[in-house]
Amino acid sequence: MLKNHLRQDLQWLRRQARKDRRITLTVLAMVSMAWVRQLAPGATPPASAPLLALSGGLLAFSAAGWLVAAFFVARAGRRRGREPVEVLRRAGRIARAKEWAFGSLAAYVAWHVLQFVTALLLA
Repeated sequence: MLKNHLRQDLQWLRRQARKDRRITLTVLAMVSMAWVRQLAPGATPPASAPLLALSGGLLAFSAAGWLVAAFFVARAGRRRGREPVEVLRRAGRIARAKEWAFGSLAAYVAWHVLQFVTALLLA
């Protein structure tokens, strides 16, 4: 009975890890495409030094979050471990990658809102 529950829980963890991995990779792809689009040549930098520093900090946090998320996804790899500990480790890494990917997305959104508000105030 207990062994059956453990097997079901591990199957659920594997399915959740696959789902979280797809979500993470999608968010990472979207953030990288958004940054490439926003930082294209011709984009105007903020006028004041504090806004420029804030923009740089948000960009740096987003880039760092993206890199950490990509690192955790890469560490999770495509290996399928059969041991319960390996399944837990993989699921944990993918969950951390998802958290960092959404942190990177949040920094991008904050940067985008900052640019919007700056444009409104300066216009």
